[in-house]
Amino acid sequence: MRILVYGINYSPELTGIGKYTGEMVEWMASQGHEVRVITAPPYYPQWQVGEHYSAWRYRREEGAATVWRCPLYVPKQPSTLKRLIHLGSFAVSSFFPLLAQRRWKPDRIIGVVPTLFCTPGMRLLAKLSGARTLLHIQDYEVDAMLGLGMAGKGKPGKVAKLASAFERSGLHNVDNVSTISRSMMNKACEKGVPEEKVIFFPNWSEVERFREVNSTHVAVLREQLGLPADRKLILYSGNIGEKQGLESVIEAAALLRDKPWLFVIVGQGGGKARLEKQAQERGLDNVRFFPLQSYDALPALLSMADCHLVIQKRGAADAVLPSKLTNILAVGGNAVITAEAETELGQLCLNEPGIAVCVEPESVPALMEGIEQALLMPKRNAQALAYAERTLEKENVLSQFIADIRG
Repeated sequence: MRILVYGINYSPELTGIGKYTGEMVEWMASQGHEVRVITAPPYYPQWQVGEHYSAWRYRREEGAATVWRCPLYVPKQPSTLKRLIHLGSFAVSSFFPLLAQRRWKPDRIIGVVPTLFCTPGMRLLAKLSGARTLLHIQDYEVDAMLGLGMAGKGKPGKVAKLASAFERSGLHNVDNVSTISRSMMNKACEKGVPEEKVIFFPNWSEVERFREVNSTHVAVLREQLGLPADRKLILYSGNIGEKQGLESVIEAAALLRDKPWLFVIVGQGGGKARLEKQAQERGLDNVRFFPLQSYDALPALLSMADCHLVIQKRGAADAVLPSKLTNILAVGGNAVITAEAETELGQLCLNEPGIAVCVEPESVPALMEGIEQALLMPKRNAQALAYAERTLEKENVLSQFIADIRG
């Protein structure tokens, strides 16, 4: 098939949506599909355009797929308004490169959300070229914005109502909608998408790569990072932004400073400087910050931890399913997940006893109790490993997705 992938995040971004979209494109190309990508320069999670890339110029790249990089505005400190401008700038700059694909006549157009601003252009190209469209929901960006209070408190205002209406228009006017969890599939149906049009397309892991980690690599990385061998490591690795609510980790570290534990926060994002300042002001010597590690080092990094933190604010767990969890499970890690019981993550912990510890979001006492429980579990979590092998293997997930969109 000729497949056009359209989305704001792509390789070489190391975390989140860009990582998964890049791996998906490489796999499709390896299977003989002709793939093109329209995207932006890498900027996430640092919120800074990567070295050797420009935020203001178009660029074409050739590799496994032909990639067009389109200009966009990248705010240094994202706010709700700045995020909207950021997403809108990409939708505008990518519109003409998108329509230029009319002559190529793609068979499928896969739009990766965020951003919903791109759906009108995607639907127009489909009408002009005869392609079928699929909207892949990695984040329900409108729900995340409303759930985290970014659109203001109280009853939904005009902006919130307009955003919800625009979202419904995008969802209702594509051929299929796919998303990464069962609860997010249900949410699509609640928003008016017919059940037969919804496809389950979960994020995946290279399970074998994470299952068998060389202990020497773990020891070398631990030494490189200067992490003492006699302390338990409580790890958070990933984006450090608004939806995580990592202030609770700093609070917990302050209350647990007498324990032989070390809180290790690895990542980038708009909230990192604030967290570093909070830890410094409290004089917390049990908290260490590091930049994102390379993907090659990720198995060793995850294997090193005695406890993993999957932290989200209340209201985010069903709108945004954290991608970091897939590799934590694949490495057999013990995770503390902050999620309400009725959410996808809460139900995962209920239906798969022992897979992780689920605690109430935005509660420091609950987080502390969850950490203590996780540290009492065996270092390699058999339930997590079994679940990863059964449901998260990359080859199986992508093969099923291609079969679904071909049909």
